[in-house]
Amino acid sequence: MSSYLFKNARFVDGSAAEPTEPMQVLVEGGIICEVGKNITAPTEETIDLTGKILMPGLIDCHVHTIAVNASFGRNAELPDSLVAARSSLIMRGMLMRGFTTVRDAGGADFGMKCAVDEGIFLGPRLVISGKALSQTGGHCDFRGRFNSRPEIRAGFPLGALGRVCDGVSDIRLAAREEIKGGADFIKIMANGGAASPTDPIHFLGFSREELVAVVEEAKNAGTYVAAHLYTDAAIRRAAEAGIHSLEHCNLIQPETAKYAASQGAIAVPTLVTFDKLLSEGASNGYPADALAKVEIVQSAGLESLAIMREAGLPMAYGSDLLGEMHRHQSEEFIIRGRVLPAHEIIASATSVAAKLCHMEGKIGTIASGAFADLIVVDGNPLDDLTLLTHQGRHVPLIMREGIIVKRVGLN
Repeated sequence: MSSYLFKNARFVDGSAAEPTEPMQVLVEGGIICEVGKNITAPTEETIDLTGKILMPGLIDCHVHTIAVNASFGRNAELPDSLVAARSSLIMRGMLMRGFTTVRDAGGADFGMKCAVDEGIFLGPRLVISGKALSQTGGHCDFRGRFNSRPEIRAGFPLGALGRVCDGVSDIRLAAREEIKGGADFIKIMANGGAASPTDPIHFLGFSREELVAVVEEAKNAGTYVAAHLYTDAAIRRAAEAGIHSLEHCNLIQPETAKYAASQGAIAVPTLVTFDKLLSEGASNGYPADALAKVEIVQSAGLESLAIMREAGLPMAYGSDLLGEMHRHQSEEFIIRGRVLPAHEIIASATSVAAKLCHMEGKIGTIASGAFADLIVVDGNPLDDLTLLTHQGRHVPLIMREGIIVKRVGLN
């Protein structure tokens, strides 16, 4: 691999409200080898970043890379080969926006992860849950009220968001199978959802015994459970069961937020998807009855950010976009900017996200020993978060694990 020395680099990583003083960063063999002010090691190339900002590669902790259509029911009907091909373009777009790692919260399999790692697909590093777990009639059961055919419980298509399992023994088996298949964490559907036809938002998914059982299975494998959640009751119940990653959380209330924080949980708001579903979902084939459920949770999104910040509940960055709407991935920065300070929002896509991915010190940071996942920004995103939007227009250089995948006008 090539070696690079970045000089006159001011860092923005979310740890402070101002950029650092100019620093130097030495990259060799895909790793950041040294960070300092007077690096003298020989390198193949020196890149001067005077007037620009250097950031760690961004991390999105809630994506569905296999969501090539807005309708998950339609995705599951497509051949795996077509889903994989279309997903490769979705992942390429993510990388070109500066997201060098994404956490897939339902759908992508270990083969997709290998395709990226082997350089077959150009995309961000994948942290995956495999198929999400749902009860009958839950957020991965797309059969509808008048479809009595048995749900598929084995041999899931790549385009499927998840799988159905019922009972303690069944959810244990499903979790074990996903971990065996390469899942880095387990995702469950513990609340009603918008896209699924038979579970109103207030529905609670799985029994308490099932929640405790799946948490135990994850802990036995050295990992954790992430749960799809909207309502305060569902979030409290999940936190009490030991669920670590709380997805969405639009209807969370202060006492539950404080309790979740005391349990060491991390929330992953995904406000941009609700905005875009309401404005573009219908034209992208999202069902009308599902859009009615989106309206219930969308209006509370900004208030939930303020509640969680006040409670001290850490928030990682998430987008959760579907189909053609993936292009709005970076606009979550702007939505959160209506409520939260810029450096905290950036931290959600760097240090907080790295912690949730169990990759602290390896991603989301500019430090010796970390992967050389770096982006260069024309201007200071602490002053203007829109610099992180527009499909990477203001990001002239993107490096993933020491390989420059985008470079425009830098010497």
